[in-house]
Amino acid sequence: MLEGWEWIIIGVVAIVIIMWGPAKIPQFARALGQAKGEFNKASKELKDAATSEPTTNNAASVLEPIKTKDQMLLETAQKFGIPTEGKTREQLSDEISIKLRS
Repeated sequence: MLEGWEWIIIGVVAIVIIMWGPAKIPQFARALGQAKGEFNKASKELKDAATSEPTTNNAASVLEPIKTKDQMLLETAQKFGIPTEGKTREQLSDEISIKLRS
């Protein structure tokens, strides 16, 4: 005899068949399988990257601190010879844009 949770599963399957039709179920299952495969692949790549030794070329980039947007903006302005003292981000961005156009 079927118990309560088994009837729930049968009901859910019946509702899915009614809502999407029998032709859509294999497509849904295929898409779900592909998504799971992509997730597993990305997880494996991340695990491999975390456990592998960094190479000499890669070691510098791993140890290099991450720059903020403000730091990159300041460095770009300085490369163009734009004074940065007392200027807002918007002012610096505008001046950099003007330099790039000319």
